[in-house]
Amino acid sequence: MDATVSIQELRTAPDHARATTLALGVLLAVFVVASFLLGPSNLSPGELFSGLLSGHGPAGVIAREIRLPRAALGIVVGAALGASGAALQGLFRNPLAEPGVTGVTSSAGLGAVLALYFGLAASSAFLLPGFAVAGALMSAGILYLLSRCGAGAMALVLSGVAIASFATALTALALSLAQNPYAMSEMVLWMLGSLKDRTLSDLAFCAPLTIAGLLLLVSASRGLDALTLGEEAAQSLGVDVASVRGRVVVGVALATGAATAAAGAVSFVGLVVPHVLRRFYGYEPSRLILPSALGGAVLVTAADIAVRLIAPDGQLLLGVVTAMLGAPFFLWLILRLRSES
Repeated sequence: MDATVSIQELRTAPDHARATTLALGVLLAVFVVASFLLGPSNLSPGELFSGLLSGHGPAGVIAREIRLPRAALGIVVGAALGASGAALQGLFRNPLAEPGVTGVTSSAGLGAVLALYFGLAASSAFLLPGFAVAGALMSAGILYLLSRCGAGAMALVLSGVAIASFATALTALALSLAQNPYAMSEMVLWMLGSLKDRTLSDLAFCAPLTIAGLLLLVSASRGLDALTLGEEAAQSLGVDVASVRGRVVVGVALATGAATAAAGAVSFVGLVVPHVLRRFYGYEPSRLILPSALGGAVLVTAADIAVRLIAPDGQLLLGVVTAMLGAPFFLWLILRLRSES
């Protein structure tokens, strides 16, 4: 939707934004501790925390090599997707924009799958996240070029859906042609999304790229505020629109690519979280990006806990849960926007 939000609406933020931020922080802390304590072993919380600090014995291995990476990656992946969704919605002035809907997540997943298919991921640990970021950057770059050519917000979202479909088709093609059963299972994992069996190495690769992406998004947030009033108005205020768009595209590519490289294709987090939080923080992207990162971390961590409670055998994957929650929300949002227009 290209409707311009008034300056008064932009400047109006509910008084309970701080309370919402505090509530999100408390929820995240509770969910992270629950994620760390949840698992098939019979270790007590005391043994796990002692093992986390000491690193000795079976408790140390489980705490540091299994529980800690999974809980921490829930924060990093959720923050990347939530903040990316808020930034894309601000850039395109469209509440339907998010990394999954715009094809960024699917393209990042395709990059990771190609690295697995050609055996490049085994030769260097840097190549899989590198290919994922490259895929995300390609998708975001196409949307950026379309926006520069005058494509409307709805046209950009439809273009993103087409990019996502094409990337998914290529991913399915690579899956069908894969001859290595191990590579095939890894591809399926990246198509569905999961935090299972992640290591500290995955966290070490994902976190710096995500932080770099978030810093770029935050640096562009004031420019996104001006873009909410329209491109001509932003330019009249002295905003370098091309620079803002470039930082958002690269920031989303880095954050989403890193998240996809670590957890696979986890969709709809960037759609649901900013939309839910907007009523508490207002319409300014500068107010929404960081809370959306916090909210995304809460949602992904909570969904990962739900995955392990519903299916302790590991048959249910994270991306399936977020898609089951997000797809009906996406349809409801489309119907609501249509009725409002």
